Amino acid sequence: MLAKPIPSYRPYWAKRFGPAPILPMSRAEMDALGWDSCDIILITGDAYIDHPSFGMALVGRLLEAQGFRVGIIAQPDWQNANAFKVLGKPNLYFGVTAGNMDSMVNRYTADRKIRSDDAYTPDAAANKRPDRAVLVYSQRCREAYSDVPLVVGSIEASLRRIAHYDYWSDKVRRSILVDSKADILLYGNAERALVELSHRIAKGEKVADIQDIRGTAFLRKKIPDGWSEIESTKLDRPGAVDKPVDPYEMKMGKSDASCATDDANKTELPDGVSAIEIVPNLRLKAPKADRSKQVVRLPAFEEVANDPVLYAHASRVLHLEANPGNARALVQKHGDREVWLNPPPIPLTTKEMDYVYDMPYARKPHPAYKDAKIPAWEMIRFSVNIMRGCFGGCTFCSITEHEGRIIQSRSEASILKEVEEIRDKVEGFTGVISDLGGPTANMYRIACKSESIEKNCRKLSCVYPGVCENLNTDHSALIQLYRKARALKGVKKILIGSGLRYDLAVKSPEYVKELVQHHVGGYLKIAPEHSEENVLSKMMKPGMGAYDEFKAMFEKFSAEAGKKQYLIPYFIAAHPGTTDDDMLNLALWLKKYDFKLDQVQTFTPTPMAMATAMYHSGKNPLRKVTADSDDVPIPKAGNVRKLHKAFIRYHDPNNWPMLREALKKMGRDDLIGSGKHCLIPAWQPLSTKPVTTVRGEQLERTVRPRRTTEKKRKYS
Repeated sequence: MLAKPIPSYRPYWAKRFGPAPILPMSRAEMDALGWDSCDIILITGDAYIDHPSFGMALVGRLLEAQGFRVGIIAQPDWQNANAFKVLGKPNLYFGVTAGNMDSMVNRYTADRKIRSDDAYTPDAAANKRPDRAVLVYSQRCREAYSDVPLVVGSIEASLRRIAHYDYWSDKVRRSILVDSKADILLYGNAERALVELSHRIAKGEKVADIQDIRGTAFLRKKIPDGWSEIESTKLDRPGAVDKPVDPYEMKMGKSDASCATDDANKTELPDGVSAIEIVPNLRLKAPKADRSKQVVRLPAFEEVANDPVLYAHASRVLHLEANPGNARALVQKHGDREVWLNPPPIPLTTKEMDYVYDMPYARKPHPAYKDAKIPAWEMIRFSVNIMRGCFGGCTFCSITEHEGRIIQSRSEASILKEVEEIRDKVEGFTGVISDLGGPTANMYRIACKSESIEKNCRKLSCVYPGVCENLNTDHSALIQLYRKARALKGVKKILIGSGLRYDLAVKSPEYVKELVQHHVGGYLKIAPEHSEENVLSKMMKPGMGAYDEFKAMFEKFSAEAGKKQYLIPYFIAAHPGTTDDDMLNLALWLKKYDFKLDQVQTFTPTPMAMATAMYHSGKNPLRKVTADSDDVPIPKAGNVRKLHKAFIRYHDPNNWPMLREALKKMGRDDLIGSGKHCLIPAWQPLSTKPVTTVRGEQLERTVRPRRTTEKKRKYS
């Protein structure tokens, strides 16, 4: 459980005034609260919005409830250390995060071009945060107050906790713990670790001495006494789900029927001769290893930086050691120092999740932003987060690496209470809840049928290559939640905006019916990601058979409700393992079903993802990695990535010249022309506007292509 407040430390203001209406961002606000200083100052790359969907608000309110005075410095001027002194010197520590997103993903497109806007900034202004924000903010904190402990966290720090491939510089970088010079790093769901760390610092412990908290990383000079070290090369294989048989355990007598003797056929021994009795030698029984005192040594930074195969191997081992039930500590040498990772945090219980989400959030941006529009806030202001985690294990996604595979769900009562708070407190509410979801829409309260199997499991996914037989796929709790939420007074509609795991949904036709008939606003977004099996196997995504099964259910239940509704599929271009032929086949699949999509995601290698290890190494870390392992085709070149994206947007005339050239090189001239079987025409229009079409229905206006002069046709 989360630690309770320590009465002897809890400050006077908290007893007298209770929680702050909103956490302070200025000295004037501190004065209004009666504070002479802050205990903890949190630095964030996002605008401060006091809402549980924003990590800074959630962490701030959690620490406040534990009795700490928490101040927030949001999007400071990173070129000036004075911006980090506006709230004075914190009594305990600086907490540094990049925000809800990785700063590099936030600032750059998949083509490494700077974005023109930032959804987490007032009026979507660009350039309000630096590249690698955790590093830059940490440096400024040290400049401002060099003697104040520095704690780093957030998804940016979490995914860079060991040596990692950095797409934007195209090289393997050191652990962010080394480069930031932080005292300690918190990764994953860090609430429990953060509360314990804060109380222990408040009681006078030095941060350097706090090395026993799960979900933390720190630097050491050497392996402590009492620990046994295991080379990662000995663990580069999945473990068994079932309890392994002890080869030293000998079962004798009646317990082993094959060794039993029949008294009727017993041979009589001569007088004075006795049978030899075999007694197990207990000294031969191997002592059971204490996993809590085992550390797995990953190849050193210098090794993985120079050997892509070793990098892929290290990535695989890290993922195999990710289950909180059986994970061991990891260590990786960086020069003469050891980056030490304690095992992942134990998932929060439902009671703890409720505790975190039931804080007195103002549910709005800080007043300092006045009437500025913050796109990320506009998107989630009427949504409710009902769970955390994902057991899908998609190789391109960072949710599993950050939040874990074990689903952490809030109680029904807590969720319904938040819906009512939105109804009663959030300005502009019209009766529509935009989402009841989380990382995945339909994993609420779904878990392994057996706690012992869950603790011993080392699989990377619970739903790939098929849904695990040990997974409880019962959606009844979610169905009941939907029904109760939409029955609340003042609630007109509950929409589901989170990504749907459709291969899991088809296990519960009742859920699909409930979703389709009551919670779809005309269009439902789902993510098959690709049509080709060899690509899907590198993504750890289900085949198109699961999509077809869900599509049939979707159309059936929509028709029963008398509704005209459509599926909007999402696909990834240029994912590791993808060839030009794969993208062509996907384009033909899209044309067959008359999908013309505007939004296309080009694969971006994010730190720690398994697909990133594929991208960098050309090897498949889903299997044991060696120098002789089969190579994975990697579309790295810029023109290849553009071509793969163009195949998905085959309907855009701007892509036709590139596609014509590619199809000719591939020997598929037959797909160029005006026939029904053709993918693109042989002529080029003067001008067009993008159009999204789903099954013949246009979702955006378009200027239809017109035939041009012969001269223009030759030019194309």
